[in-house]
Amino acid sequence: MKKLSLLVVVLLLVSAFAAKPLTWVAIGDSITYLNDHPNETGNRITKGYLTLVKEQIPGLEYINKGYNGWTAAGIAKEIENLNLTEAQVYSVFLGTNDWWQGRPIGTFLDYKNNTGNNTFFGSYRIIIDKLRSLNKKAPIILITPMQRVDFVYIGNLQNNAYGSYKDKNGQSLAAFAEAIHVIGNHEKLPVVDLYNDSGMTLDNLVKFKRLKDPTTGQYKNYPYPSFIDVPFNPETDEYPYPPEAIDMTYDGLHPSDKGYQVIAPMVAEAMKKELKLTKTSK
Repeated sequence: MKKLSLLVVVLLLVSAFAAKPLTWVAIGDSITYLNDHPNETGNRITKGYLTLVKEQIPGLEYINKGYNGWTAAGIAKEIENLNLTEAQVYSVFLGTNDWWQGRPIGTFLDYKNNTGNNTFFGSYRIIIDKLRSLNKKAPIILITPMQRVDFVYIGNLQNNAYGSYKDKNGQSLAAFAEAIHVIGNHEKLPVVDLYNDSGMTLDNLVKFKRLKDPTTGQYKNYPYPSFIDVPFNPETDEYPYPPEAIDMTYDGLHPSDKGYQVIAPMVAEAMKKELKLTKTSK
């Protein structure tokens, strides 16, 4: 009986001191959202970066706070209504929609002086302040937007946009990525730079865009950058990214499985470093 009682005590102590799950709140746009909604990609993805990071870090549980089409301004505006909770680590992956919607980046002073939700810098100050109010000790990982080519939504061809090879509203997508670096440097927050460091570039986001040759009217596969000035008519043309066009993205903007497999290790590495984890499972 004594041995049995001792065993029970040991088991109780082990249970009491067992590592608690690590909670990760991931804030983002559709690139984050789609992790849990592969049906909205035409099932062109199987695992997003949230799932892949979770697989690499034992005990990690994620809460997906990604919203289709949202900007940093949208997140900042609704920050008190998003049911954000205390977590051990946060990530913020925004910027591509801010660029496309032509939101002003503003300046670092908008961030430093907390001038409000009128600029990209100001929006990030609101977001980061909120996360720190939930857990001031939790790491906040900032993720820059990726480069993008011509986007055509697989569920609605009318929803399309040109790529980051040219400016929108006089601003480059690279400038939004740089703004995130400025914030990260100021706050001493890690920055996962998908724009510059991921190897996902305009040349490999898609293998080609299938469009009608303006001269012959026949469909032709145009690699980047030759498709830039070839017209696309969403009323009459076929979807320009058949499965064989998939490379780092499946639609010019959203990562494919291949793209997510690039993103996930970069996020996991930053998370391990910030959480002082010595290793991850494979």
